[in-house]
Amino acid sequence: MTDFAPLDDEITIPDLIRDPYAFYRNLREKTPVCRVASVGRTMLTKAMDTRFAKDTPEIFSSDDPNTPMERAFQAHTLMRKDAEVHARERGAMASSFSAKNIKGTWERLYRDIAERHVAALPRGETVDLFTALAGPFAANCLRYFLGIPNASIPNMERWSQVLIDGAGNFGWAAEPFVASDLANAEMNTCFDEMIDHHKLEKGPSALSTMVNADDPIEMSQIRSNIKIAIGGGINEPRDALLTIVYGLLSNPDQFAACKADALWSDAFDEGIRWVAPIQVSSRLVKEDVEIRSCLIPKGDTVMTIQASACHDEDLYEVPEIYNLFRKKQPHQAFGNGPHFCQGMHIAKRMLAQLMLPMLFDRFPNMELWGPVEFTGFGFRGPATVPVKLV
Repeated sequence: MTDFAPLDDEITIPDLIRDPYAFYRNLREKTPVCRVASVGRTMLTKAMDTRFAKDTPEIFSSDDPNTPMERAFQAHTLMRKDAEVHARERGAMASSFSAKNIKGTWERLYRDIAERHVAALPRGETVDLFTALAGPFAANCLRYFLGIPNASIPNMERWSQVLIDGAGNFGWAAEPFVASDLANAEMNTCFDEMIDHHKLEKGPSALSTMVNADDPIEMSQIRSNIKIAIGGGINEPRDALLTIVYGLLSNPDQFAACKADALWSDAFDEGIRWVAPIQVSSRLVKEDVEIRSCLIPKGDTVMTIQASACHDEDLYEVPEIYNLFRKKQPHQAFGNGPHFCQGMHIAKRMLAQLMLPMLFDRFPNMELWGPVEFTGFGFRGPATVPVKLV
């Protein structure tokens, strides 16, 4: 008779926020399928298993009824939908991500935005790249892509963090939802202010694309699509940029090679493998399934730990270090299956082709100027990256 997965009642959410990788390494080695009481889910920590779950929506549904995301976003978002319903809402803004629009609109605009942000950095001074560059740059690009230039950069950053905190509130504390309720009201007002403009202008932005569609999705879902993009479209490029900068500056030989040979794409891929900006995802089990001789019953919720999958020793040698010279292997930092991150190509272009070479062309001898600490369980990145701009 197949047994249920082992139960761990010692790992806490604060543990996972502070430093999840030691726990994931231990789980991969000893109990790669494990029920973790603090998050109320069965964790899958090996790359083969996380890929299987993401690639098999007929067994592992995105419609997790116990996710805090719906409460935080005040909507049943496309992230928690499957099949045709998911495809329709995802496809509603797909043209905004098209190669034609990336090349013809967003690349030019993002280059101008990147130049302005880099030029504003004070040469010779010490700054925190989180607040001085990475967050504002990501927010500025995103508000134009989404079609909400009326949103201020500080509001975009705040909304994103509030949504992230709410969606990752697996302990169901009250405070994050109070903040997300306020942010939702502000965002709805912001979006509604732009509707008439977009119906006249008919541009390539996500909001314009959705409100001008021949068969538009419901307004509630248009709003939730924009909110999903705010939640992920700031923290992913922001945290990826900061992680890559930290990885390069911590490894002078790699930093020198990257500048000499323009290895920015390699630096990007290794950074998001090393510390995946989106660390975990949840899936509802639709039928009894066995993984690694453990029964996962229908109605259970699994948590695919892509952060752990990106450190799986079966694929990566010494995975805990940043090494842009490592042998190339596919990673799951952008997910896989039907929910593969729609913004991956834009994020990579923003950073590998624009921001990273531009930043280090202006400050080729940049130095770390203090400790860097990572934080976050569902979403993870450096809380600060102090540097001297030389």
